[in-house]
Amino acid sequence: MDLDAAMLSRIQFAFTISFHIIFPAITIGLATAIAIWEGLWLKTRNPVYFQLAKFWIKPFAITFGMGVVSGIVLSYEFGTNFSKFSELVGPVLGPLLAYEVLTAFFLEAGFLGIMLFGWQRVGEKLHYFATCVVAIGTWISSFWIIAANSWMQTPAGHKIVDGRFEVDSWFEVIFNPSMPYRLSHMLLAAMLTATFLIGGVSAWYLRKGRDTEFAKKGLSMALWAALILAPLQLVVGDFHGINVKEHQPVKVAAMEGIWPETEASVPLLLFALPDMEQEKNHFEIKVPKVASLILTHSLDGEVQGLKSVAAEDRPYAPLVFFSFRVMVGLGVLMIVAALWGLWLRRRQPQFNNKVFLLLMNMMIPAGVICTLAGWWVAEVGRQPWLVHGLVRTMEVVTPLPAERVMFSLTLFVLTYSALLVVYLYFMAKLVRKGPPNLARLEQHMMDVNAPSFALEWVKKLQHEVVED
Repeated sequence: MDLDAAMLSRIQFAFTISFHIIFPAITIGLATAIAIWEGLWLKTRNPVYFQLAKFWIKPFAITFGMGVVSGIVLSYEFGTNFSKFSELVGPVLGPLLAYEVLTAFFLEAGFLGIMLFGWQRVGEKLHYFATCVVAIGTWISSFWIIAANSWMQTPAGHKIVDGRFEVDSWFEVIFNPSMPYRLSHMLLAAMLTATFLIGGVSAWYLRKGRDTEFAKKGLSMALWAALILAPLQLVVGDFHGINVKEHQPVKVAAMEGIWPETEASVPLLLFALPDMEQEKNHFEIKVPKVASLILTHSLDGEVQGLKSVAAEDRPYAPLVFFSFRVMVGLGVLMIVAALWGLWLRRRQPQFNNKVFLLLMNMMIPAGVICTLAGWWVAEVGRQPWLVHGLVRTMEVVTPLPAERVMFSLTLFVLTYSALLVVYLYFMAKLVRKGPPNLARLEQHMMDVNAPSFALEWVKKLQHEVVED
């Protein structure tokens, strides 16, 4: 690989956006979960829901901060490393990114302080409103970012005047052909990321025999969520795959390792080693006709292959191929874990099965890995196009000295690696510290004049903890 300025710029952007996507994937799901717990707390006055909200709000705050810091850099990289791209598509993408700031970031920033620090400074209903606003803000932010990225995947609603893109229809730009599928897929991925983070941490507490009521409620709710979200993600992924086949068939060919120009009755490759130079796969392990069934819903369906386009118009198939299998493999494992949890729930308390709890521990990073793998499939699979079929990536890179890009890339790698270590350290510290104790919850309820039955509930739980 020739590491010139263009390739280094691409590596730098790929690294920084991969680092950034980790944190929104967690915060979108956590913000939603915290809003649900706080709502259940207000409705039932069960202190365990309050414990869950109070505990997870700190990891949410740290993760939210990391997402903001790492996300700001990306906007600058458009100008520093891909300045020609900014000139060409600025009239389309510029407003979309501005809408994200105006409608989502400002909304989150305005209410985040109340959510984090307003527990005993504002009324409980106002605090819950702030929590819901922040959660909604994360969803709105996803909407605009996915709209912008989806337009780059399936451009629509534009016209080209003097070589520059101009908007012809904002509705078609925003709701481009792939946007609904990609938004649904990303939001479900974020929910699953938070679900398995919560479930895995709760399982860790149960393995250690501490904070059992808190952990049981967290694990139980996470498993119910996984039982709904994981199969739903499989269905949405199927619709999304069919949409990609229609608009970006070469990406699908890379995902499935299909080389002939067109092929019918395509087998599903469980494993293979795609070879870009020889234009074929090595060491194939396949299931006959299954890929055609998945992609066309017919055993004899035809699928377009990588050789249908010139070599310079193909993505790097090995990375797309294996990233797709990592994403799907972990997605299937999520469904298996959810079904196993349901089976245990009906036959024995899943809280006592050591093997199951260990599996949930190991699944803590599963959502993040899935999200990263899916992002690589989407972005690498689109190459060599930055705007699919219209703007090539290598044509819009800023002509910089390679040593300068290498220097900035090195700084990003070192700085982000240090930030990740610090982030993981503080997250682990919060987990080891555990949730707020019930005595503090009782004092909080007295401060906010909680109903007497809620105070009795806390005292009962305190008594059970002492007996344990």
